[in-house]
Amino acid sequence: MKQLTKAEEEVMQVLWQLEKCNVAAVIDQLPEPKPAYNTVSTIVRILEDKGFVSHEKAGRGYLYFPLVQKADYSNQSINKLVDGYFQGSFKSMVSFFMKKNDMSLTELESILKEIDKEAK
Repeated sequence: MKQLTKAEEEVMQVLWQLEKCNVAAVIDQLPEPKPAYNTVSTIVRILEDKGFVSHEKAGRGYLYFPLVQKADYSNQSINKLVDGYFQGSFKSMVSFFMKKNDMSLTELESILKEIDKEAK
């Protein structure tokens, strides 16, 4: 799966949230300053070329929808982060965040409980 640029990820976040929408609806959800319609339209077409988005005809325009699930992209991105910066070790990643981001023991215990819950 290809990596997305920051702008592409922003548009994908909106598409994942709305599930199906036109370019104007995407722009409405983006933070100020709002990008130009042509800019967002171009990003959506790039996302289509990358296989992340497809469209269907709706009147004179198009509705766009994600082909890639958010969870699948998130999983791939996390794995790339862990492989690229932590030599494939989730333990090293958690240790890094504990040291550099002042993660509390309570937060770590909460994470471990979530992991345990998912494992069951």
